[in-house]
Amino acid sequence: MKLAYLVNQYPKASHSFIRREILALESLGHSVSRFALRSDAADVVDAQDIAERERTRYILSGGPGQFARSLFACVRSAPLATLRAFIDACRIGWGSERGVLLHLAYFLEAAVLVQWCREAEVEHVHAHFGTNSTTIAMLARTMGGCAYSFTVHGPEEFDKAQFIALPEKIRQSSFTVAITSFCRSQLYRLVEHTHWDKIKIVHCGLDEDFLRATPLREAANDEEQVPVLTCVGRLCEQKGQLLLIDAVRELVSAGHQFRLVLAGDGPMRPEIERAIAEYQLQDVVAITGWISSAQVKTCIEQSKALVLPSFAEGLPVVLMEAMALGKPVLTTYIAGIPELVEEGRSGWLVPAGSRERLRQALEAVLAAPDEQCSQMGEVGRSRVLADHDAQREAQTLASYLEAYK
Repeated sequence: MKLAYLVNQYPKASHSFIRREILALESLGHSVSRFALRSDAADVVDAQDIAERERTRYILSGGPGQFARSLFACVRSAPLATLRAFIDACRIGWGSERGVLLHLAYFLEAAVLVQWCREAEVEHVHAHFGTNSTTIAMLARTMGGCAYSFTVHGPEEFDKAQFIALPEKIRQSSFTVAITSFCRSQLYRLVEHTHWDKIKIVHCGLDEDFLRATPLREAANDEEQVPVLTCVGRLCEQKGQLLLIDAVRELVSAGHQFRLVLAGDGPMRPEIERAIAEYQLQDVVAITGWISSAQVKTCIEQSKALVLPSFAEGLPVVLMEAMALGKPVLTTYIAGIPELVEEGRSGWLVPAGSRERLRQALEAVLAAPDEQCSQMGEVGRSRVLADHDAQREAQTLASYLEAYK
């Protein structure tokens, strides 16, 4: 089957699961064209992502001439359908947070998508995230393009479901993918019961680099055997790193010795660095900046546990990666996380936003003997192997693509 993937920004360090899904579909014999609106070269450091960037066509790179030619082609081949798409763009834009003008831009981008899909003989478009990429896929379908499906991750889509016309996108899609049971339940709330059957669960998956890895039974600590904790994620409000720094300060004041690695980068880095300096934690907390998947894997392997005190999530792939590597995790019981992490068996779950409970859980992690951590790691690894194999999840997605084409 000839498919096209449409993503707002691709490749991206935090979107490795999309790359894995595409490559898994190709290994099953499907042809996948990569389309995206833009790429941020500064955010691409992984060799596999660099290779994906070379395979991707960018809608915004063609300039006004490309939009004009594509729109003219759509008007010539399907004038009424193009008019309907224009009206839909105005209607959706009028009730959205981004306004009519931006949705008219989506309308022009949809015209480009229609032409590219025709050139590549694409049979079906799959988008990731229910935001602007899916808006473009929906308008392209109305304009005479091929059918579409899309994957919803949350939490952003749920926060503004009506403003991004998420219910309409579900209704017009061939099918809609939710990454967890919790995610599916939130989509059930948005549409009539008659559309529930088209909402399917396909988990984000890991590739063989993680699934076939041999877990290290002991973390490779420094000469003083100081335990290392790692937090992997974009440095932003929803990941909770500032709360983590507050909890770390309390632990250090109480005499605990350990190191914390913040693997990632993002808009809150200056604020986090100021907090580290203010609390005099420069010898305790290190920020790596953006690093490759291989470097993330090494960071996790050298850690006693992964810590992710998120305030809002869908289901973080880094939790799966840590568990696949046989590491226990400390995170919050929000959204789909409790579907993956079992309290006391594969990790520690705390209320989001509770510094006291986070501090207590960090103390429990630091006090946990190696044998307990290994046992928790084995439980977590078994769960990931069962539910988050990229190849197996791609087979599930492919079955829906075939059924609904």
